[in-house]
Amino acid sequence: MKDIVISGRVVRRELFILLALLVVAEGCNLGAILTYHRPFTELFTQVGFVLTLTLLLYLATGVLRFVIWLILRLFRKKK
Repeated sequence: MKDIVISGRVVRRELFILLALLVVAEGCNLGAILTYHRPFTELFTQVGFVLTLTLLLYLATGVLRFVIWLILRLFRKKK
């Protein structure tokens, strides 16, 4: 059976995307806290929801990236 090798560059890119989405999710949490005048302890107590939102955003970007890849592959000129 053939091994699958993932380069360090790809791993770093994916971790950077995941970190950026975590920051976005935490920003949404902070925005909700400020909007609804909740205590700032919710930044820590709602970490489960933030991680869930991060994973959902990562899944959505993965689907979007796959669709873009598929469209580009369909319209690529054949040699």
